[in-house]
Amino acid sequence: MTIEFQVEGMSCQHCVAAVMNAIREHDETAQVQVDLASGRVAVESAQPADALKAAIDEAGYTVTAVTSSTAR
Repeated sequence: MTIEFQVEGMSCQHCVAAVMNAIREHDETAQVQVDLASGRVAVESAQPADALKAAIDEAGYTVTAVTSSTAR
């Protein structure tokens, strides 16, 4: 499943790495793509969106929106 998060508070590549690491602590096999300019984080993972959102929140960033779709 692909889950897309809108994340506030990311301002540099360190932020990108922090978000990616936080997600991968919950799912080592997650495929994560971060668009720093738009604040979008796309995650391909079997983990529930709530768990991944919590990981981003714990890393110090604010998730303002979550959307998901089934991978094909």
